[in-house]
Amino acid sequence: MSGNKAGGTLKKLRLLLAATVALSVVLSGCSSGEADKASTATGNKGGSLKVEIFDRGNTPQGYTITDSYLTRYAKENFGKPNDIDLTYVPVQRSEEVTKLNVLMASGGDVPDIVFTYDSGTFERYAEQGGLTDLTPLLNEYGPNLKKFLGEDTLSYGQVGGKQFAIPGKRTILGKYSSFIRQDWLDTLNMPVPKTTDELYNTLKAFKEKDPGKTGGKVVPLGMTMEPGQYDPLLWSFIKPVTDEQKYTLTQELGSRDYPILLPGFKDGVQFMNKLYNENLISKDFGLDKDKKQLTQDIQSGNTGFFSEDYDNIYYNDSAYPNLLANQSAAKLTPMDPYTNSEGKHAKPEFASNGLYIMVPKSSEHAIEAIKYLDWMSSEKVLLDMQNGVEGENYTLKDGIPVAKEKPTQEAQDRIYNQGDVVIIANGKIAGDDNKNKEAFVLGMPSQFQEDVRKAMDISNTDTISPVKFDHPIKAESKYSNSLLDKFDEMVVKSVMVPPAQFDATFEAALKDYMVSGGQAILDERTEAYKAMTGK
Repeated sequence: MSGNKAGGTLKKLRLLLAATVALSVVLSGCSSGEADKASTATGNKGGSLKVEIFDRGNTPQGYTITDSYLTRYAKENFGKPNDIDLTYVPVQRSEEVTKLNVLMASGGDVPDIVFTYDSGTFERYAEQGGLTDLTPLLNEYGPNLKKFLGEDTLSYGQVGGKQFAIPGKRTILGKYSSFIRQDWLDTLNMPVPKTTDELYNTLKAFKEKDPGKTGGKVVPLGMTMEPGQYDPLLWSFIKPVTDEQKYTLTQELGSRDYPILLPGFKDGVQFMNKLYNENLISKDFGLDKDKKQLTQDIQSGNTGFFSEDYDNIYYNDSAYPNLLANQSAAKLTPMDPYTNSEGKHAKPEFASNGLYIMVPKSSEHAIEAIKYLDWMSSEKVLLDMQNGVEGENYTLKDGIPVAKEKPTQEAQDRIYNQGDVVIIANGKIAGDDNKNKEAFVLGMPSQFQEDVRKAMDISNTDTISPVKFDHPIKAESKYSNSLLDKFDEMVVKSVMVPPAQFDATFEAALKDYMVSGGQAILDERTEAYKAMTGK
């Protein structure tokens, strides 16, 4: 690591540590009077509301992250009629949790609405007393919001029976599909592989025969240390488990379940080791955490097979369109080859919640916050903010918004960050589940819509639901960030060693993981399961 990079990393760690310490002091010092003030403010018109907004550095010319078509829409249609001064506070998406800790520790400077995808961060704020109890406000000012979200989604924002966060609603729970170069299979006169063994034989053929004529650059299986690539493989090796094993041996790090202690996990890592030592997966997968190399290899035509979030490759200017620009005859087919011991294509699915939307305890505008979210949950507002202007951004087909094939640049810019503004919804809202899925498909480029539909179906096949306790596991909140690094280290080291060194390397890494917090999580989950079941 260079001196500059090390210094920058150290600076970030110091900032995070200082913010966390300050946050603990601020949260523990919040009085019950502050919560009462936030919860009993008058419901009359007037006031102000500051709302966090993610800045991804992709704001189009003519707008700023805080002054865009959608922020103006919200001010005009919510702020103005309610006499509420609505403002937005930008937070860099890449520094979400660190910046949020700093904001929360600042007390008076924190926005009235903040959010995170990280369950551990939300649970820590709730347990340390830093969040407003929204239960009475939701009942009084959020009837549309409650109906829109439903009890299951709302439950993800509850701690100790109180509503400390408003979870965003995820409309599509499927995560992953796999993809293979159909034109390579056709060249080799091979079928689409349907099992893990068939996939292995196909990868070997890609390596040995190089049907894409890459000149020795072939990457049979594209791999990174992002979950979209390794999750489908590793989870397919997990053996059938009891409820007790599922609850106690799974470890939630960040917002995902990890199968580190489940039977079969080691077998999955060992299979990756076999692939690596036979030069069948990306050589530098352990360094490719931002997927830049994988994307480059796909769109350059060097990758034969990979797994990914089912929709990621189909957007404009993403991997598949760029591949076709380089190789017009290329074809990627969605498929689902990884099979477990029961012949199923096991893979994780999302929980029904997206963001955790929170109101800090220091806020004096909790009522305005709930009113804002309730307004956003109405059918018309969701249609307008997610889809733009009818006739310019979309048309309606059987009540489902269909994106215009060639919208103007002005139309595209209107809703460039709708997902970051319409925070109560993760995915297009068009009605029931089937309509929501169809709305998503019809919002994709027309040439890929049938493949998107197929990939989406794959992502919803044989899925594994997240494990959910009725209260936070404190050890997961405490150790999550450091254990994610330990997990990455365990997989990378174990995969890259010669096969004869695999067992010793894996066991040493697992031991390090357990003493670094993994055992504490296991112990707490075991006790929580006993308390939940009475066993």
